[in-house]
Amino acid sequence: MTRAGALLLALQGVSPYLSVSECDDICPALRDTVDLFISGSHEAYIEEVEKYNQNSEVLETSDTLKSCVDEKLTAEDKQDALSALNKIYSSSLC
Repeated sequence: MTRAGALLLALQGVSPYLSVSECDDICPALRDTVDLFISGSHEAYIEEVEKYNQNSEVLETSDTLKSCVDEKLTAEDKQDALSALNKIYSSSLC
């Protein structure tokens, strides 16, 4: 998988959180969730999703996406995605 593909897949995994109402908490919540999505355990990621959304379709999609990440992304893909996201996290906009 390409680096861009890995980042795109990672960002798709956090889409359930884009409805978080407190703007000041969006970046920390996304950071924690994306880190779990990319490199955390399957169970920890799903628990994190459940904190923000109990919709069964969102949970099923999150489960499917996490399984895909765990099966398809190499360690290098995951590291590349995390490196790119760290640049975003360090932005003054976040």
